[in-house]
Amino acid sequence: MFDIGFLELLICGVIALLVLGPERLPTAARAAGRWVGGARRMVSQFTSELDRQLKADELRKELRDAGDVGLDDVQKTVRGALDEAKKYEHMIMSDKPAGKPTTDKQPAADQGLKSDANTGSVQKSPDKPS
Repeated sequence: MFDIGFLELLICGVIALLVLGPERLPTAARAAGRWVGGARRMVSQFTSELDRQLKADELRKELRDAGDVGLDDVQKTVRGALDEAKKYEHMIMSDKPAGKPTTDKQPAADQGLKSDANTGSVQKSPDKPS
């Protein structure tokens, strides 16, 4: 920081001792130490905050750049998965099971299957005791 050697510090100490005297020198040294410590803390906080802001800006820029490219890929993948699921939807949602006619009063789609209206998924309901 400052290029102050031992000789310069010794000269400053002798001058402070002559000016302040031995009674007031310790309190003045403590006050000077507090000022220097406070200044160091302020500089440290300022540099750490500046570093955090720079890193946050870099991260935002990287996310923005990566988000533009990755969003299209994710949309294509999700659309492809939905199209594939729609191909097999008729197997799950058919009125009659393959090869067996329904004899109960309840439609085959409702026997043992519960569908979730919000997500469109089908779940097997727990078996009911007869």
